Amino acid sequence: MPMVADIRRHFPAAQIDWVVEEAYTSLVRLNPHVHNVIPIALRRWRKTLFSAATRAEIAAFRRQLQGERYDVVFDTQGLLKTSVVMRLARLADHGRRVGLANATEGSGYEPLSRIFHDQSIAVGRRTHAVMRARLVAAGALGYQVEGEPDFALQAPQPARWPWMPEAPYAVFFHGTARAAKQWPPAQWIRLGQDLAARGLPVLLPWGSTREQAAAQQLAAGIPGAVVLPALPLMQAVSLVQQARLVIGLDTGLTHIAAAYGKPTVELYCDSPRWKTEGNWSPHIVNLGDLGAPPAEEAVLSAALGLLD
Repeated sequence: MPMVADIRRHFPAAQIDWVVEEAYTSLVRLNPHVHNVIPIALRRWRKTLFSAATRAEIAAFRRQLQGERYDVVFDTQGLLKTSVVMRLARLADHGRRVGLANATEGSGYEPLSRIFHDQSIAVGRRTHAVMRARLVAAGALGYQVEGEPDFALQAPQPARWPWMPEAPYAVFFHGTARAAKQWPPAQWIRLGQDLAARGLPVLLPWGSTREQAAAQQLAAGIPGAVVLPALPLMQAVSLVQQARLVIGLDTGLTHIAAAYGKPTVELYCDSPRWKTEGNWSPHIVNLGDLGAPPAEEAVLSAALGLLD
């Protein structure tokens, strides 16, 4: 999204369309700089690739994508599948397809993707995920990256939901797909107890039955904590956008909180902090690193500092 804002800053009349996995179309629509959101369902299609219904959906996607001729088509992921999609887009006269020239450390970059590029932009091996996309656009369009990233996210509508308390609240994003990235439950509980003692209730979202059970375990030890119902994406974004404080692991919704500039403590337990840390606002504190989970006292101190 900061890449999109950069382009519009330098080319105010630019029309920017975005191909995005269907589950995230509502999130991209929160960005007013995006003219047209084009859903794609690669994750779903690959399960039924040879069915008539899937083939019809793929054909409809291709027609929608090819309804415009583009001056520049970007792929900043450097994957073969995203580069193939880039190749399907139609170019205007003298149009270009632009992508990454090289991997960043620990990325899933696939060198074969470069065969679909007209121009490949090199970035440093230790380039933050947000900066990587900004640099690709800047290199292709001839400007310098300047200033902090602008995510330009609007608030979801409606902003409030029946499960949302009227009083200020904290959110714990405690669940991750990989066990090594988790923070010990006992530390979550003590942190929640400290916040509850200061009058800030804790809301506990979850994304799977395993995470739901973990949320219930945490709630049993935190006075006033609430295990939320299963939340669709836009309700989860509203949860973040309305929060007084967000504390979370290296996960998507924690990073969305940072994108909104909410008071956020990001916890890194088994992933490199430099790749995704929210480093653009004094309202974001990043703790821990690969193989070095943050101490409970440091997390509490950061949370209280953001609440002052």
